[in-house]
Amino acid sequence: MPFSTLSSRLQETFRKLRARGKLTEKDVDEALREVRLALLEADVNYLVVKDFIAKIKERAVGHQVLASLSPGQQVVKIVNEELTSLMGGAQSRISLASKPPTVIMMVGLQGSGKTTTSGKLALHFKNKGHRPLLAAADIYRPAAIKQLMVVGEQVNVPVFSMGENKPVDIAKAAVAHGSVHGNDILIIDTAGRLHIDPELMHELEEIKNSVNPHEILLVVDSMTGQEAVNVAAGFDQQLGIDGVILTKLDGDARGGAALSIKAVTGKPIKFAAMSEKMDGLEVFHPDRMASRILGMGDVLSLIEKAEATFSEQRAKELTEKMRRDAFTLEDFREQLAQIKKMGPLDQLLGMIPGMGRSNQMRDLAVDDSHLKRIEAIISSMTVEERRNPDIIGGSRKRRIAAGSGTRVQEVNRLLKQFNQTRQMMKQFSEMEKRGRKGKGGFNLFR
Repeated sequence: MPFSTLSSRLQETFRKLRARGKLTEKDVDEALREVRLALLEADVNYLVVKDFIAKIKERAVGHQVLASLSPGQQVVKIVNEELTSLMGGAQSRISLASKPPTVIMMVGLQGSGKTTTSGKLALHFKNKGHRPLLAAADIYRPAAIKQLMVVGEQVNVPVFSMGENKPVDIAKAAVAHGSVHGNDILIIDTAGRLHIDPELMHELEEIKNSVNPHEILLVVDSMTGQEAVNVAAGFDQQLGIDGVILTKLDGDARGGAALSIKAVTGKPIKFAAMSEKMDGLEVFHPDRMASRILGMGDVLSLIEKAEATFSEQRAKELTEKMRRDAFTLEDFREQLAQIKKMGPLDQLLGMIPGMGRSNQMRDLAVDDSHLKRIEAIISSMTVEERRNPDIIGGSRKRRIAAGSGTRVQEVNRLLKQFNQTRQMMKQFSEMEKRGRKGKGGFNLFR
């Protein structure tokens, strides 16, 4: 989970701060010392940490804060605002061309995930109603063109290729091809190197000068910490970039790169890869990420994920089934599959306000394999059993357990929980009919 180590340290520090009814300047200094250590351990740039702490202290030790009814909450609010500012303040959008196609040039070192990220970005635009085109301009890395072709097939986006022609010629031809075929977004996957060198930069400058890209996006591996920041500074100084895409942020427990890049380079983080799946690229919202780090949740992102995953019509149908007490294990399995599409459970729970600060949540090992076991159990049932679980007796439970690779106890637990859920739905439905529930139906995912 991104920032998990930093998040735990900060949340524990501010939990102690909020527990005190009245704060002194000494209390704030002690808390900020913990914050400073947490940020340095998260591999945040030293000068960035120094400036960050100074800004917070200047705001936090004022009379208005220390004399307030809830000074601890006021300090947390200040930290939240400064964290948001540190990561860019507000979402930085892609600049779309007034006359298509919008040309996006993807740059970065080898191993940063640039080719896969190009495909993820194409899928992002496709889901927004655009007609993206990928262009294979990396002619040096073995199988780079083939990899982009495979990525293009996965996201169902066309790939323009001219084999091993000069990258600058490929880029120019791709722009012409996109214009003729109605592609309003062109994503050029350029070559990378193991390190920044004059040859690489000369080629990238040639492409830049020939196609005048509307956006130059640098792809960096967030898990490399300060090295990612150094790479961003190097590319920006020699090429001029418009924004950064962080890969592997879901596996970066520290988060130093995300917290340092904007302050060091002045260039915003525009996207972050939160999973290895092709739909795992998310728009980077500094304010939402700051809230998640401090355990305040990220309800807006959770709602957006749900809206992108759940069909409104299907949700209405399931609500009606719940009202009629006709909700089956088949429906339940469908809902589980939709939840899995939204992403890892620990990330989803981290978006719920208060979950990050909860002692129970900190002790709870959120395991996505639990959902897989439930799915396996339901899939091992016959259609008749899924629609009418009351017929499932001892012999059927043993067969289901054997077929799903689980134990009979797990089958019993699932059936018990499902019956309890149905009973709860039935009670809500009866309350609604009697008018005590008020207008509007009960929706599990509302």
